[in-house]
Amino acid sequence: MPSESQHRPVETVETAFDIVDVLKRDDGAGITDIADELGLAKSTVHRHVKTLESRGLLVREGDVYRISTWFLDYGIHVRNRHRLYDVARPKVDELAAETNEKVWCVIEEHGMGVHIYGAEGRHSVKTHARIGQRTYLHQFAAGKAILAHLPDNRIESILEDYGLAAQTDQTITERDELHDQLATIRDRGYAFNREESVIGVHAVGAPIRNKSGTAIGAISVAGPANRLRDDLMTEELPSLLLGATNEVEINLAHS
Repeated sequence: MPSESQHRPVETVETAFDIVDVLKRDDGAGITDIADELGLAKSTVHRHVKTLESRGLLVREGDVYRISTWFLDYGIHVRNRHRLYDVARPKVDELAAETNEKVWCVIEEHGMGVHIYGAEGRHSVKTHARIGQRTYLHQFAAGKAILAHLPDNRIESILEDYGLAAQTDQTITERDELHDQLATIRDRGYAFNREESVIGVHAVGAPIRNKSGTAIGAISVAGPANRLRDDLMTEELPSLLLGATNEVEINLAHS
């Protein structure tokens, strides 16, 4: 059995990633700003930053350090090696062309939803969603579709870790309400997002499941609330999504 010391975080590694997080969030920063934000000595930050720079992970522009494209290489490598990316990508493109809306493929990792591929239709709208973005599963259609098709103990673990933070005033923030909605999603096979992540935007999401029925990802279609409504929202898009995700599941099973 692993000892307690084997589970204890390595502080220098944590500090390095805290610095990277600051640089990402602030789109670059100087030594003093990083030290003030993290409550660290400037000498400590300087050592970490110079080490990260020497390994190619940061670039310097005057007195400002920024994340380098080294992380882009890592991200593309991770995405490309995921089986769902290659199999789902053609269906995402097809759905975007057919619906003229924004279509996403999302996976779950460490209890968060991660957007791994997206395609734009002719009338798709721009939102904060982007490749690589990590989002709370309960806040959007694809995430709820995944959450509904995870084992009960996994769902509870995710809720314990992250809670039910609100993104808009429409986001579900009560456990009982979420569990009721997840039960409905399991019964009908797809999830709705009615302005729960972005005001003015609706979405429909359906899970991609393995042979045991556990979600390994989801595909969603998103668009303006005044366009995604009535039968389009509740019948046409769900039918398209269920057909697409079923094809992906079959192709995954035989790839």
